Amino acid sequence: MKFVTAKWNGEAFVGVMDKDDRRVLPIGQASEKHFGNNTFPATLAECIALGESFTEKVHSLLEADNEELYVPVDSVKLLAPIPRPSKNIFCVGKNYADHAIEMGSKDDIPEHVMVFTKSPTTVIAHQDKVMHHADVTNELDYEGELAVIIGKKGRGIKKEDALNYVFGYTIINDVTGRDLQKRHKQFFIGKSLDTTCPMGPWVVHSSAVGNPNNLDIQTKVNGEVRQHSNTKHFIFPVDEVISVLSKGMTLEPGDIIATGTPAGVGKGMKPPRFLQPGDVVEITVEKVGTLSNQIEG
Repeated sequence: MKFVTAKWNGEAFVGVMDKDDRRVLPIGQASEKHFGNNTFPATLAECIALGESFTEKVHSLLEADNEELYVPVDSVKLLAPIPRPSKNIFCVGKNYADHAIEMGSKDDIPEHVMVFTKSPTTVIAHQDKVMHHADVTNELDYEGELAVIIGKKGRGIKKEDALNYVFGYTIINDVTGRDLQKRHKQFFIGKSLDTTCPMGPWVVHSSAVGNPNNLDIQTKVNGEVRQHSNTKHFIFPVDEVISVLSKGMTLEPGDIIATGTPAGVGKGMKPPRFLQPGDVVEITVEKVGTLSNQIEG
């Protein structure tokens, strides 16, 4: 199942895609038809917090006769699946050895999970415009990443149990002001400019993805392949990242973890090639989909 947050006729709703990704079923309307009332919360994050009962009800709605309720995806505006996260987005740094090397040397390959965060105000949707921010950075860069959506509350999660805490997966472009990173000696400002966390286009349920540690990932800029790797090259796989983050810190439904980017970022090219107005960045993750955004200009 692919879950979306979308807007139709001026109203935001939670929906699920059909098998061809051409139509969206508003689950609230479907619930009213089949259960006599809308049994779902207003946001996807709140729906996720319901646990298995949420996915079970949606599955039953997909099997029911709801043909007249489906809406063509071309007639809705897809929002970010979780438009305003309740927390900063957890981001894993240098989780591919080749990226750590391109940003420095072999000495920069981390021994422990490296984590920074992005502000919730960075989030935008598939096909939204990314601000160029020329007034604050000269080095705007892209980072294609698989993102994990936590499905249930947990602390002290064992690695062998960690994937059971995942609701699903989406895609994030961890857009970064590289010069701001260098200037401030930390990542938060350079990672938290407005519009620098494109996310989507949907959340694919974990049951449809299977092993998140073996997925092809590719980033294109204006049609040119810049990044091409596989999550099997993670230094720290998804289950280990979840386990480490949960040591002494509670993870909650709707929490978002960006798992790191492979080699091929603009900063690592010789000479560097940073994002310019009009550039289109497309990130494709196997079994998840494609996230596309243009740089405003």
